[in-house]
Amino acid sequence: MPPRPSRRALLAGTALVPLAVACGRPDRPSPTDSQEQPMTERLTYGDDPSQWADLHRPGADSRGVVVIIHGGFWKAEYDASLGEPLAADLTRQGWTTLNVEYRRVGNGGGFPETFDDVHDAIESLAGTDVDTSILVTLGHSAGGHLATWAAARERFEPWPTRVPVTHVVSQAGVVDLSAAYDQQLGGGAVEALMGSAPDSPDYELADPMRHVPLDVPAWLVHAADDPVVPISQSEDYVAAALRAGAEAELVEVEGGHFGVIDVEAPAWADIVAVLDEIA
Repeated sequence: MPPRPSRRALLAGTALVPLAVACGRPDRPSPTDSQEQPMTERLTYGDDPSQWADLHRPGADSRGVVVIIHGGFWKAEYDASLGEPLAADLTRQGWTTLNVEYRRVGNGGGFPETFDDVHDAIESLAGTDVDTSILVTLGHSAGGHLATWAAARERFEPWPTRVPVTHVVSQAGVVDLSAAYDQQLGGGAVEALMGSAPDSPDYELADPMRHVPLDVPAWLVHAADDPVVPISQSEDYVAAALRAGAEAELVEVEGGHFGVIDVEAPAWADIVAVLDEIA
């Protein structure tokens, strides 16, 4: 298997280099390695039943914070239970995790409410003793959109930021809202989220592709055989980011749309490897 190219090499080159799929799962600490057990606390950041996030602390010293943002095309029928296995696995590996619920289309969400909620959930960490000097947003599909958006939110007046994002990992993310609108991904899910077409000024606030270059490193993890969100979403974003001088890396995996949130799948092992690069 060829060696994994460094981020510096990717930034210096002119072509995108898909990364090889990891051959095995890295060694992971067990909660029994520490005398303490992981602790869970529910943080509420508003009065709506969907305005909460579960904070999981590892038993030992924390490697940093991973904010997990679930997908489901921003629709109310999908919820934070999708992120629970990821949170449990990463907490076992020594990460503090925040599994975020938010208002979605059909239960009070949309633009700007969904964005407000993700912002407020991250900001709720400012009221804790959690060290947020390393804070990774990790999101799948629509959550990948929100995870990438969150890294740029401090640029915009509606979202004054005390808890900035330091790294982004997008899992099959919808990171180009305009293209996703044109492609009618999710049966028109972008239009349902935004309530408008891409010529609306709201897209300047909401579309990660329009926020290139980010000020933090971003990994775009995507399977070429994804039938739900095409890999072109991640390829085009990374290409634009590299042209703009940002730190961005395409991590090509296998497993379709959902392998990236299956903690037993090789694609998840590749995501863990990315997190191991961070801390």
